[in-house]
Amino acid sequence: MKILITNDDGIHSEGLKILAKELCALGDVFILAPDRERSATGHAITVHHPLRVEKIKLFNEKIEAWAVNGTPSDCIKLALEAILPQKPDIIFSGINRGPNLGNDVLYSGTVSAAVEGGMFGIPSIAVSLAVNEIELLPDYNDAARFSKKLALKVLENQMPSEIILNINVPPSNIAGIAITKLGTRRYKNTFDKRKDPRGKIYYWLAGEVIEEPLEPDSDVWAIKNNFLSITPIKLNLTNLEFIDILKKWDL
Repeated sequence: MKILITNDDGIHSEGLKILAKELCALGDVFILAPDRERSATGHAITVHHPLRVEKIKLFNEKIEAWAVNGTPSDCIKLALEAILPQKPDIIFSGINRGPNLGNDVLYSGTVSAAVEGGMFGIPSIAVSLAVNEIELLPDYNDAARFSKKLALKVLENQMPSEIILNINVPPSNIAGIAITKLGTRRYKNTFDKRKDPRGKIYYWLAGEVIEEPLEPDSDVWAIKNNFLSITPIKLNLTNLEFIDILKKWDL
């Protein structure tokens, strides 16, 4: 099995290292990941400056790894169209430090990289560990072990290429596995207005999750109740139910 891994926390992140080490048991592992943290970059790609790629030796001899000065989606595109000698059998993005639930998937570099893999017709999985920001030493091992098991199941069952799996893993005491839909996860944002030494105004974005009623069978509900959440998402964003309604508008 040939496995491609990326992330949005950067090539030096602990979650990436532990995932790569675990997946080595399944075959050949290749890593193309950002050279620094690229969280919340969504599906951005680099078009206005060169992409630079550096081969590095942070991992064992079974793993080939490159650091890229671009986004997670850049990493997938580069890997598949410029760097790797042949197409991988499966793509993983993660393990992300922090959850990617509900609306988060539209902002997430982690999930967007998996979506990019799906656009190439390759089974792709995003994996996130649902730790909070103050957790100093998160344990990625359960998430990595489950990823290895899931890789075998995805290939064994020939998951359709238009499906991407979004996995969120509780940080400890996993109650079970839940197959879920995307929930609602919104934020109350605060823009902290500041002034630099030259008198120029700038802003820092901060905020917190809005506590809302939990939808049963959603990924947000699952993590709140300590279940490992598996959410199948798809590439086609068309709202099919609204097409006929829209046709009736006098446009």
